[in-house]
Order: sequence, then C-alpha cells, then structure tokens
Amino acid sequence: MTVLGTSPDAAGNGGHGEDGVVLRWGRPLSRWLLEGPPTKDAHATPVKRHPWWRVMCLTGVDYFSTLGYQPGIAFLAAGLLSPIATLVLVAVTLLGALPVYRRVAEESPHGQGSIAMLQRHLPGWPGKFLVLVLLGFLATDFIITITLSAADAAAHIIANPITSAVLRDHRIGVTLLLIALLGVVFLAGFGEAIGIAVALVTVYLTLNLVVVVVALQHLISDPGPMLRWEALLTMRYSTPLVMIGVALLVFPKLALGLSGFETGVAVMPLIRGSREDDREDLAGRIRGAKRLLTTAALIMSFFLIASSFATATLIPASEFPPGGKANGRALAYLAHAYLGQRFGTVYDISTISILWFAGASAMAGLLTVVPRYLPRYGMAPHWAAATRPLVLLFTAVAFGITMIFKADVDAQGGAYATGVLVVILSAALAVTLSAHRRRDRGGLVRFGVITLVITYTTIANIFERPEGIKIASFFIGTIIITSFISRATRSLELRVEEVRLDERARAFVEEVAASGELVLVATNPDERGRVDYHSKERRSRRLHHLPPGVPVLFLEVTIGDASEFSSTLEVKGEEREGCRFLTTRSPSVPNAIAAILLHLRDMTGLIPQVYFHWPEGNPVLALLGYLVLGGGEVPHLTREILRRAEPDADRRPQVHVG
Repeated sequence: MTVLGTSPDAAGNGGHGEDGVVLRWGRPLSRWLLEGPPTKDAHATPVKRHPWWRVMCLTGVDYFSTLGYQPGIAFLAAGLLSPIATLVLVAVTLLGALPVYRRVAEESPHGQGSIAMLQRHLPGWPGKFLVLVLLGFLATDFIITITLSAADAAAHIIANPITSAVLRDHRIGVTLLLIALLGVVFLAGFGEAIGIAVALVTVYLTLNLVVVVVALQHLISDPGPMLRWEALLTMRYSTPLVMIGVALLVFPKLALGLSGFETGVAVMPLIRGSREDDREDLAGRIRGAKRLLTTAALIMSFFLIASSFATATLIPASEFPPGGKANGRALAYLAHAYLGQRFGTVYDISTISILWFAGASAMAGLLTVVPRYLPRYGMAPHWAAATRPLVLLFTAVAFGITMIFKADVDAQGGAYATGVLVVILSAALAVTLSAHRRRDRGGLVRFGVITLVITYTTIANIFERPEGIKIASFFIGTIIITSFISRATRSLELRVEEVRLDERARAFVEEVAASGELVLVATNPDERGRVDYHSKERRSRRLHHLPPGVPVLFLEVTIGDASEFSSTLEVKGEEREGCRFLTTRSPSVPNAIAAILLHLRDMTGLIPQVYFHWPEGNPVLALLGYLVLGGGEVPHLTREILRRAEPDADRRPQVHVG
C-alpha cells in the first residue's frame, strides 16, 4: 500500500502540507500563516475523551449563553405574551428538535451530523450541491453566533455602571475589539477547552439560577407586578385560545432559542463510552450523546420559561427596546436591580465571558466544518486546510457583519434564527428520509410532523425577518461560486490518496516487470463484450511499434461517483479472453491512471509506459466532461496530471497516443 503525494520542491523553498500538497512560500508571513497543524480532520480520533456532562458544557457555551439575550428578544417579539410564546418554543424543543437529534446521534456517531446524513440520501452532484447550500446556512449560524455574542457581550460591558460612562458611545468598537481578540487567540493557537467551558457554564448557570430564584421570590412576596401583567394580558387578548394562537404566530421570532443541537452532535467523538479502554465504543458514545442532548434541553427549557416570566413581569416594557437598560441584557437588569451592583458586576463578567466563549465555540465549529467538506470535495484552495488563513477570513467576515448590523443584538436575531432553523430542518428531513428508507411507519409519521412544524417555523421566520435569508444567500452564493472555481483550478491535481493492489494484480505486475519493461494499454470498460482484446493488443503493438516479446497489461478504469474529488483506488487483477487486466473504479479516469502509473513506478523501479488511442469529439466538451463526469480527453489530461505531480521528466511515467 502506497500513500501518494507530490514530490519535494526542487528548489527547496517549500514544505509539505496536508495530503502531500506542496506549500510554497517566499515570505516569512506566508510561512507563518501556513505553518502549524492543519485544521482537525472530522474523522480523526480525538486524543482524549470526556464524560458526557463535560462535553455538554462545551456545547453549552453556545446553547446556554443565549440566555444573555433570548428573554429580551422574546419580549420584543411577543410582548406580554413572551412567556406563552416561550412555552411554545420549549414544546418544539422537547417534542421536536430533541427527538430529531437523538435519532441523528444514533445514525451519526462520528459527529458528521445531519448534513452528512442528507448527503447519503442524495448522492452525486445533487448531494454535493445540497451540502454547499446547507454549509451556507451553517456558516450563517456560526458567523452570526460570533457577531451576536460579541455584540451582546459589548452591551453588558457598556451597560455596567462601572464602564458605562467611558464606553457608552462605543458599542461597535467594543464589539469589533472582542471579535479581534477572538481572532488573535485562534491565530496564536486555541487548544481543547473543555475545562474552561465546564467552569464558565457552571458559574453562569449558577448565577442565572440565583437571579431567577430571587426574581420569583420577589413575585411571591409582592404579587403586584404579576397581577398587573395578567390584567394587561386579559385586557389585550379576550380568551386563552386567542393568546395561544397569537403565541403560535410570533413563536418563529423566538426560534434562535433552538440553537445548540447541531453542535451537540458535532462533538460526539469527544464523548467517552462506557468502556474507557474501548476507543470505538459507539453504543456508549450514543448513550452519552443522548444524555447530553436531553439534559441540555431540559436545563435550557427551565431557564427559558423562568427567565421569560420573570423579565416580562418585573421589567418595564420601555426598557426592552434599543436604548433601554434591559435591551439585550434582561437577566442582567434583574441581577443589578434585585441583587446589587457587586453581584450584578459579577453576573456581567460571567455573561461576557460565556458569550465571548460562545464565539470561540462557533469559530472552532467553522474550522471543523470547512475542512470536513470543502477540501475533500476539491472545493476549497489548499490554504483552507490551514487554520490561520481561515481564522483571518472568518474574522474579516464577522467584522463586516458587525458593521452591517451596527452591533445591534436585536437586528441580528433574524439571521441567527434563519441559520439555526434551516440546520434543524435539514436534520428533521434527514431522519424522516431515514425512517422512510427503514420502513419505520411510526417514525415516518412522527418525524414527518416535526419536519412540517419546523418548515412552517422556518418559512414564517424568513418572511417575518428577511434579512436572515439575505445574509444566508450571501454565504451560499459565495461558497458555491468559490467552490466550483476551486474545483476547476484543482482538477489537474493528483487526487488519489492511496493505491492498493490485490494479490492477483500484484502478481500480474511482477510478471510483466520481469521482462524489464512495464507496458500498459488503456481500455474503455464500455467496450466489454464488444471488443476482441487480442485484436486490440495486436493493433496497439502495430500502431506503437511495440516489440513482440514485451508483455502487455490492459488498464481499465470505471467511473464511479464523479462528484467525489479524492479517492482510494482498489486495483484488482482480472483475466478475460486470455488477456490480463488491472481494473479499478474512480471518480476520475485520468487521475486514476496517473496515480496507478506512479504507484507501479515506485513498486517496480521501472518507468511505466501507457498507450492510448486519440478520442473523438470536441475538446471543449471533453474538458467539461472531465470536470463534471470524470472522463474527457483522457490521454492529454493524464499526461498533464503526471507532469504536475512529477517534475522530473526522467522519472515521469510516459504517455503515448496513436
């Protein structure tokens, strides 16, 4: 078995990057950007695993941190009905999103998530295109998590009595500073942070519990605010049915409270199974992931209900809009009002810390998702396998989004909810299709209903707050355009990761190589049953003036899924009509032939000679056929791939065309 890579740079001015790609640089800055470990492979086994509750804290910095702004956004969206609308949100969480992601955890124990599940149901180019679209929404989710969390952290910094006098008019500047700090940390190197996440989540949830309990105790001792809230509610809405109906209509505006589930599945590889010494205890990992998802959903549901009720009854409505003291920080308002400035400052510090760390979680998610899909599809340049260029790119995009929305927490809620909802919708659709394929009628009905509910929520959110789909469309368009440009520019790379010959194929090669020559004739698998291979061999010998005593191997490559970029070649030896064949399946015929020739060269020490017949047809259409279908003008493309992969002409396998 040979791992294929490119040759070292002859000038000695480069280094090998991921997948054997030569990274060339001419300046210290380029070297610094590209050095260091590449972004982590999604399929790599983590060095260390943890109990599920510790991993829950890693997802919780994103999920639980939304308590910093969710109650305020809920009141702005639903007004006095925010507690009832929050109950609808909790119902969708526990009865919809939670069952869906528990099923995703069962079917995606390695952390690929719902996007990979959908791709399995829709292979080929349609599946790749769907992945690119969903990546656009996922990028929206993660980028807005960074900008929204930083904006809310800035709101807590500015509103604190100690800092408000100095920073009151610098909301955008403080937000950009927090985002820049996040980028600097990742440029310096950001390791595993579960320990920090556990501390932040523990402190934050404890402080929130104190605030909520004190607020509810205040309502019990002085029920006046609650009675006024009830009176206003009944005055505005005639019956409970009307209240519920209106709450259902406004619920999509609260949907950003559903964030965190996809992250919970993505971190599954970090969960320790029931047997510590068994690194592939997937059953234990799945059980741990289900506990993680259920516990996080229950904790969040409690805090969502309690916080929405406390803030809706105890905070004047005038304090929620932009400029109000509770805007983007409703629970912090209660902390300062009922527990004093010292406790309020401690609460602000805790909230700022977890919100900033939620941005770190989102950045880590982006650095995982992009290398997981785009480079594997050939739809990202080589530098996308390095951490620092991606960090700079994502930081610049976050700067732009912050400037567009002017660091306004409420204005970014729609874009955030759009990203979250589409990702959850993809998960619901994936498990519904899975239930259909497994002929699980009960699951099909159950998940089908959930999919319809989330579809309604998503569409309603898009119509209500179209800025979300606009931002997502920007990300989708950018990803699709750059992906296909990258695919075209990287199409002539040696895209084969490994070549493996079975025993019979190896025996054929050794027998032919014993003659001192290694001659192969490329043949089309579509010719099977229609061609006399002995006549084909005689014609090839005549056209290419091959000596009669030199043995010949036929090389036959069948096109597989042409949408795949890289592959591992399993080469089999076959004998048909008294002729010997090396056969394999690959997304690209020219790349497969080039990789096999290089492998045979390294295996035998001989320079292989491959012989083709010129194909008929338009060369432009042939090139398009290569890019999309994996075929095309095979001789010319094979030679060009070999030329790029092996700069030394004396060691390069030879391509002959007659």
